[in-house]
Amino acid sequence: MNFDRTVALLIDHTILKPDATREEVKSVCAEAVRFGFASVCVNPFWVSLVASELKGSPVRVCTVSGFPLGATSTAAKVSETLAALADGAQEIDMVLNVGALRGGEFEAVGADIRAVVEASHRHGAIVKVILETALLTDAQKVVACQLSASAGADFVKTSTGFSKSGATVDDISLMRKTVGPSMGVKASGGIRTLEDLRAMVGAGATRVGASASVKIMESTAVANRTDSVTAGVPAT
Repeated sequence: MNFDRTVALLIDHTILKPDATREEVKSVCAEAVRFGFASVCVNPFWVSLVASELKGSPVRVCTVSGFPLGATSTAAKVSETLAALADGAQEIDMVLNVGALRGGEFEAVGADIRAVVEASHRHGAIVKVILETALLTDAQKVVACQLSASAGADFVKTSTGFSKSGATVDDISLMRKTVGPSMGVKASGGIRTLEDLRAMVGAGATRVGASASVKIMESTAVANRTDSVTAGVPAT
């Protein structure tokens, strides 16, 4: 079958469920290599396994920090990040301190992000900051994006997938408008179809987190499309 590889390069193939087994993680890695996804995103315990499974492929190793609540200390997030980097992680999706943001403790939130960004960048890894948009007002989402950009993060990301809802087109549009054309925006949570992905990309997403990635790719093989799903995607 002929799959649309440009779609695959948008996707972080994700398995973050707490009951994921070694064999399930290995299967996700094999799928990622087969389709050419951007990365495989797993919990930190699995990073060394994923790095081994993906060795020699262009698929990157992605993990999470402060996941899923974002309420651990900055020192804990940095320690978790450094351990993951030592195990082979190349991308860090960190959860910002949602409660501190909602409470107006913006300096603390910015410092939290910056500490993880600096640790990651020293080791050549990129950082995506998870805002958990379902818990924030639009004004708080804007502040979260601004703090992430000021701290040097590479992406802002909507959701963990473990809160009350995930990505929305409106949130992606707002995030893109706030960070401008050059910063990455990742849509995550509830993206299950090619149509979902196309909507997020159309709103400004440059990366999509999904566990239904294989289903999405299979849809690209049968969809009769005259336009590219990546048309108009901002450069990152």
